[in-house]
Amino acid sequence: LLRQILDQWFESEPLKATLATDAVIGAMASPHTPGSGYVLLHHVMGELEGRRGAWGYVAGGMGALSQAIASAAAAQGAHIFTEKAVCHVLLGRDGRAQGVVLQDGTEVRSKLVLSNASPQITFLELTPQEQLPKDFAQRIQQVDTRSPVTKINVAVDRLPSFLAAPNPHNGQPLPHHQCSIHLNCEGTHLLHQAFTEATHGYPSTRPMIELCIPSVLDPELAPRGCHVVSLFTQYTPSELAGGQPWDERARNAYADTVFDCVEAYAPGFKASIIGRDILTPPDLERIFGLPGGNIFHGGMSLDQLYFARPVPSYSGYRSPVPGLYLCGSGAHPGGGVMGAAGRNAARVALEDFRHL
Repeated sequence: LLRQILDQWFESEPLKATLATDAVIGAMASPHTPGSGYVLLHHVMGELEGRRGAWGYVAGGMGALSQAIASAAAAQGAHIFTEKAVCHVLLGRDGRAQGVVLQDGTEVRSKLVLSNASPQITFLELTPQEQLPKDFAQRIQQVDTRSPVTKINVAVDRLPSFLAAPNPHNGQPLPHHQCSIHLNCEGTHLLHQAFTEATHGYPSTRPMIELCIPSVLDPELAPRGCHVVSLFTQYTPSELAGGQPWDERARNAYADTVFDCVEAYAPGFKASIIGRDILTPPDLERIFGLPGGNIFHGGMSLDQLYFARPVPSYSGYRSPVPGLYLCGSGAHPGGGVMGAAGRNAARVALEDFRHL
């Protein structure tokens, strides 16, 4: 249990709760949920420029990372097609993957196919079901993809000023503005309470909030004097109690709850908002293809990690379809902006390619 790990190393409850957020981030789990300790370790096991457990912002926004990867691939001769939806994986008579068919009917032939989509989309939507073992397809359907995350992007006309450390008169950013700011995390019991509300189908009345202001370090993200604020919040259920829809009213009601919470820590925050974008779990699924809105393509619980990711016997990036590989977050070692699954899958695919 996460609680046991934190109690062993720390005494301060606010510090424990702040660290606990990384144990439940993106997970429909409580700090008291068995296995939650691993999720914390998963988020701090990496390093940035030699600093262990460190995180960083991408200059130009997260899209700039995709552009950098695309540029590197193009430099090696890769051809990249965007806005070209894939209809299904193209199979030969021998059942081997031979490319993909686009929705406009275009066939793109290839000896190998690597899918960065979720296991659910890859195998249940893009792969002919008659080519998959029934038990494999059933296991993919049973993967836990519940998500508690609602992402809110906010544009503000001034830097938030927190009661704990008010802004100076010159308006210059302070050190905490350059970091990840955790709100509603004074105690792990608050996280558990927020989780419990969501399990009953209700958005948390005091949600866990991770607030970042990337424009402090990257001024090009916003006009002079203005900022963009990223609010990573939980817990919100994918399906609301009583079958209520996640419509505009429900989205705005939850966003108002989040803003009220931020306002309590940083008075004037609500008045500074000039734009907002609210992405609930159904929105994350619809727009980004995340099953259930899960940012990791599936829960990071112990029964869905290592040799069981995405399902037992298929944790090595290969699939029941020869020539078709899974290289996204649904594969080992799971989610996170680290590229480990893609790198590992590429090495496996290249090894197979040499034997074709």
